[in-house]
Amino acid sequence: MLLAIDCGNTNTVFSIWDGTRFLATWRTSTEHQRTADQYYVWLSTLMEFQKIEADITDVIISSTVPRVVFNLRVLSDRYFGTRPLVVGRPDCALPVEVRVDAGTAVGPDRLVNTVAGHHLFGGDLIVVDFGTATTFDVIDSDGAYVGGVIAPGVNLSLEALHQAAAALPHVDVTRPQKVVGTNTVACMQSGVFWGYVGLVREICARIKEERGRAMKVISTGGLAPLFNQAGELYDEWVDDLTIHGLTVIHKYNTGATA
Repeated sequence: MLLAIDCGNTNTVFSIWDGTRFLATWRTSTEHQRTADQYYVWLSTLMEFQKIEADITDVIISSTVPRVVFNLRVLSDRYFGTRPLVVGRPDCALPVEVRVDAGTAVGPDRLVNTVAGHHLFGGDLIVVDFGTATTFDVIDSDGAYVGGVIAPGVNLSLEALHQAAAALPHVDVTRPQKVVGTNTVACMQSGVFWGYVGLVREICARIKEERGRAMKVISTGGLAPLFNQAGELYDEWVDDLTIHGLTVIHKYNTGATA
C-alpha cells in the first residue's frame, strides 16, 4: 500500500491508499523539529485506534518545507523499508510538462495539483488553492503547467492585520451578514471575505482573458467552500486534490496499482 504525504507550510497530511481508495487520512501541524520516530509513534497510534491494518510498501512525499523532508525520508526507510519518491527530485518524473522560465523552481504542491487537475478534468484549467498562500495555477490544454499567480493566504492576511495594528483583534474568517460592518470584527471579516472573493474573480477573469479561451476553475483547500458561498466562484471543488495527485505521480513512476 501507498503512504502519500503532503507537507505544507502549516499542515502535513498523511493518507493511506490501497490502489482504489483512501483507507484513512490524517492531518498534523508541520514542525521541522519532529523526528522520524515521533512521526511513526503518531501514525501507528492512529492506525491502531482506527483498526487499520495496512502493509505500507511505498511512500511518496510532496513538501514545501525542505527541512521536513529529511525526517520523512528517515521515517520511510526506517519503519517501512522503502526509499520514498519525493516530488521535485530528479528521480521523480511527472506525467506533465513544466513550461516556465529557465531556472524557475515551482513548488511541489503546485506541480502535484497540476497533475491531479489534469487527471480529473483534462486541460485548460485554473486551480485555486487556499493554503498558507492563495495560489492560482494555470494548466494548458495538454496538461502542462504554464505558470500562475501567488497571493497572501487568507489566514496569513488576517494574522498580519492583527499583528500590525495593535487595536485590531484576531478574528476568524467567515461570511459576514452584511458588507458594511457596524463593529470592528464585522468590518475585518467583511474586508477579508469580500476582498478575497473579488481577488479570486478578478484574477481568474484576467487569466481567461489573457489565455483567450474558456477555462474551468477548480478549487481546493479548506476555505474554498466558504468563499463559494458568495456565488459560483469555481466549477469544481476537490478537497483531496493534492493527495490524489500524489497517487497519480506514484503510479506514473512505478506502474503500481497500490
